[in-house]
Amino acid sequence: MSTRKKLKDLVEARRGLIVPGAFNALSAKVVEDLGFEAIYITGAGVTNMWFGMPDQGFMGLAEIADHTARIRDAVSVPLIVDADTGFGNALNVYHTVRTLERAGADCIQFEDQVAPKRCGHFAGKDVISTEEAVAKIKAAADARRDPNLLIMARTDAAAVHGFDAAIERAQKFAEAGADILFVEAVTTADQIRALPQRLDKPQLMNMVIGGKTPIFNADELAELGYGIVLYANAALQGAVMGMQKALTVLRDEKEVKESSGLVAPFAERQRLVGKPAWDALETLYS
Repeated sequence: MSTRKKLKDLVEARRGLIVPGAFNALSAKVVEDLGFEAIYITGAGVTNMWFGMPDQGFMGLAEIADHTARIRDAVSVPLIVDADTGFGNALNVYHTVRTLERAGADCIQFEDQVAPKRCGHFAGKDVISTEEAVAKIKAAADARRDPNLLIMARTDAAAVHGFDAAIERAQKFAEAGADILFVEAVTTADQIRALPQRLDKPQLMNMVIGGKTPIFNADELAELGYGIVLYANAALQGAVMGMQKALTVLRDEKEVKESSGLVAPFAERQRLVGKPAWDALETLYS
């Protein structure tokens, strides 16, 4: 079964599939190694870790396509790719789908913010008109060559026009060809419970640690009927804390030992990056 068909089946099961985000190939390998069934290539994470900048529209198509291709080579599980606003108008969205489909995406997410976009849990967001947003989703659906490539439509309209307006917009995205719906930055438990009752398509619920949306257990979200439970930057936040802890000890104590519990053992690091397989190839070609 192709990774695209596998992801489609996982989403349509609506069992609250937990999908962590990855910001580079190594983080993706960690996610896969821990048994998660799909990976989200996070635009915020790529922007934070690649540029050291906030999620405010600094990432371009070239960066996310490069990360997608590298991660596709590194792991075998399905990939959901954050394509921000599609990097322009409907024609740009069409080009973005063609580019990311070639790079190995199994699902591509587009949002309806004005450019430059910003993190869905930042203040000061705005959205484009419903008509323009619908046209972009239509372009995305038309651009795919593989019918199993999924299009995810995200709306940030709840923060701008209210919860009901966001639902209305999401429904129009479904009619335009979106396979998965993503109503971003809802702020109450009642809104989380209401979405699966008001929208027919499979949905993603974004659990942003420290964000505006209440944190629900994934089992509870599965009972509500969500297809995906996204933790886009749990790995990134964990990595930052891990680096801070290890380097604080190095700064203060002038050394860090493998036995400290602060760092992955040397052998574990080599296992994750596949050194034994490369050693075998080296022997084969020697």
